Amino acid sequence: MPSLKDLRSRIASVKSTRRITSAMKMVAAAKLRRAQDLALAARPYSERMERMLSSLAGASGGLGSLPLLAGTGKDDTHLLVFVSTDRGLCGGFNINLMRQVRRRFRDLQGQGKQVKIFCIGRKGAALVRREYPSALVAQVEDIARPVPSYDKAVEISQRITAMFEAGEFDVCTVIYNRFVSALTQTVTPQQLIPFAPPANSGTAANGDAGGAAYEYEPSEEDILSELLPRNLAVQLYRAFLESFASEQGSRMTAMDNATRNAGDMISRLTMNYNRTRQAFITKELIEIISGAEAL
Repeated sequence: MPSLKDLRSRIASVKSTRRITSAMKMVAAAKLRRAQDLALAARPYSERMERMLSSLAGASGGLGSLPLLAGTGKDDTHLLVFVSTDRGLCGGFNINLMRQVRRRFRDLQGQGKQVKIFCIGRKGAALVRREYPSALVAQVEDIARPVPSYDKAVEISQRITAMFEAGEFDVCTVIYNRFVSALTQTVTPQQLIPFAPPANSGTAANGDAGGAAYEYEPSEEDILSELLPRNLAVQLYRAFLESFASEQGSRMTAMDNATRNAGDMISRLTMNYNRTRQAFITKELIEIISGAEAL
């Protein structure tokens, strides 16, 4: 049976932890608003960029001469860009992503493909290093200090493009958490290389979703050669922003749950402390009364 001193120390420790988790919850809530605004603002541009590239690719008949559009003609080697976090205490954020990476890794290996992983974030790299150390080919940290920047996305996209041009992989897919709400984040895989039109684009052969036809100046090939590398950076930037907003939402929810659990634990420990204290008082009274009767 724990002593009263042990129970008091435990209660004080849990109260201190509750103050920390409560402060972290408020910080995450403050960051979430800005991160959510950035993620929502980036969606229309990136989605419109995808639709426009789909329209151009359809109007040009595919343009197999552009590697970022046509690929290498094979899919023997896959690169998975794993967008995780640099900090922990965000619930199942990284675990859910790793579950998707693990599933995709096993499926591709079962098909006889070679799989490489490019990790964004310290936590994801630690998970991959533990399970697939030989597959980890690159790692980038601290892209979200204080918030993800487009310059970082351009730098990483150039690095991925250089790897593609060097023949290090045939297909590149980014895996990230898409922000839905503070309580919900959806693990989303998106193929970046070769460019894959969105499934719901509804793009016509020579126009946009509305069916309008356009004449392009300069040629479709010139526009695509300029926009395809930029699209890679834009889609990575969107993934970073979505992941950053999802991280803040997940951390806010996790810290809120931790604060509530700490409060419940304090209540149970306080009740146990009062019962133990009452038992000690009762025992002392019995001893005093017994001694008095003996005299």
